[in-house]
Parts: sequence; structure tokens; C-alpha cells
Amino acid sequence: MKVYDEATIIENYKMSHAVQDIKALLKELEHVTQTERLVISTGEGAQSMLYMPSIHLKKQLGMIKITSITPKNPAVNRPTTQGNIIITNIDTGEHVASLDGSYLTRLRTGALSAIATEYMSRQNAKTLGLIGTGGMAYEQFLGNMEARSIDHVILYNRTTDKAEQFKSKIHDQYPDLNITVVENVSDLVKQSDIINCQTQSTEAVFNADDVQKGTHINGIGSYRPDMREIDYQILPDASHVVFDDIEGVKVEAGEFIEANEKDIYPFENVYGDLKALVDTETIERSDDAITVFKSVGAAYFDLAVALGAYEQLQSNESKNT
Repeated sequence: MKVYDEATIIENYKMSHAVQDIKALLKELEHVTQTERLVISTGEGAQSMLYMPSIHLKKQLGMIKITSITPKNPAVNRPTTQGNIIITNIDTGEHVASLDGSYLTRLRTGALSAIATEYMSRQNAKTLGLIGTGGMAYEQFLGNMEARSIDHVILYNRTTDKAEQFKSKIHDQYPDLNITVVENVSDLVKQSDIINCQTQSTEAVFNADDVQKGTHINGIGSYRPDMREIDYQILPDASHVVFDDIEGVKVEAGEFIEANEKDIYPFENVYGDLKALVDTETIERSDDAITVFKSVGAAYFDLAVALGAYEQLQSNESKNT
């Protein structure tokens, strides 16, 4: 069995690859099967273990991703989210590769936002607001940069020092980019063309009244019924609401579950899922329209990037031999 560490995967597999591979898989989803993600709480708050299997019948390859979420880890200089992916040849039953899954998880989630931003935000969107600068934030930044010509990034984090550190990280790679750290999330929301939320909050991280016309919102942080980050009062004002996986959102996304229960935004009002978005490749929206994308993750998205990375790594190895 081949073993690939995070550094090797990062060197060979980029955001553009992930976006392309997820789009390709969504166009042949009839060949893909998965079971419901298993989430086991292992402590207080978001601390948990996640098990996500999926199989690509056409490629005769399957994978299972095992992820741990340990919010206290940054205090001891360990990552909050750690993961590993095992790829199996389902024809022979051989486990052919083990890939570090932490980067691939961050990358696929960033790629989902990239696809949503590409199809749902205004073509002339230039200002990106990032709410939360933790472990998932950098790939969210990269995903939006892949989709739009961003020239201004606004950062908000409950701990301002962490936002400043994140600013330095971005600036090292993008020295010409205008980056602002704000202490009031309202300032970010009022100025942003695209708002990206990546938190594990149990309450809304922004006020719907601050959202300006023409804004696109990506919510990727809350993935359990007790979590909320998007202010669901914005949903009735949205021209299009898209989920990465409709059935997953119905049982995992707390703010949408509550909005449905209170009849503020019933699930049947959703425009569709990410597959529908990729199949149509565009939505009709005015420059004043507000659009919302919600992601909770699904195993087949991990399958797309896991197999994509594995194939890319194999290809590069062949070229070098």
C-alpha cells in the first residue's frame, strides 16, 4: 500500500485540481454510492470522530475517510482537524493507498465554496469577507480566489490576534492583495461582495440586517444540528439557496433545520444541490440578488478529491521514473 503524507499531496494536488475533479464527479454521480456519515461525539462541543465511506463503481475504487475534530488542540500546537483516507480497489479488495486527509478535507471544502462562488456570486465581486480564521479558512480563501478576481479581503475572528496572524499568512503569498482585519463583524458584512463563514458556532455569526444587496454567502462551518453560523433570517430574502447535499443539510445544518421548523425557510424552497448547479452551470440572478450556499460535506466529495489526488500522484510518479 502506498502511503502519501500531507507535504507530498500539497506539492502535487492543488485547488484547481479539486474544483475540476468535484465537477467531474458530480456529472457522473450515478456511478457513485455512499452511506450516511457517522459522527460520534468524543467530548464537549465540536469534539468528535467522523467516518465517511464512498465508492466509485465505474472506477472500481472506494475510500473511507476517518476524521477527528479536537477543538482544544491548537492550545498545544496540534491541528484541530486530522484525517486519513484509505483507498481500496473494490475489484480485488486490496487497500492500495493511504493519504493524509487533513489537507484534502480542507481543499475539498474550499473547492465546494469555489464552485458555489463561481456560479452564484456576481461576476464583478471583488471583496471577500472571511468570518473565522481557523483551520479551514485558508483553503476557503484559495477557493474564492480561484473563482473570482478578488482584490480586497476582510477578516474577522473572535480573537483579533488570530486574524492578524492569518493576514500575515495570506500576505506572504499574495503581497499585492489588500487585506483588512476588523474588530466588528458588522463592518465586514456591510462591505463584502462574498461572505464566507467557517466557524463551529452555535449561534449566528452575523446579522442578516447587515447583508447588502448583491451579496453571496458561503456557510461551511456548522455541520451538526446544534450548530448555527448563518443568520437564517436572510434566507427569505435570497433569490437562490443551494446545498452541497440536500439530505445531509436536512439532518446536519442547525440553522436550516431551525428555519424549516419555524417555517421561516422550508426545505422545499431550496433551489437545488451542487449537482444541479454544476449541471446547469449558471443561475439567473440580478446584481441586487442575495444568494446562499450551505455545505455540510458528503463522502462523495471526499471521494472526488481522494481519487483525484491518488491519480495525480500516480501520474507524477510515472513521469519521474
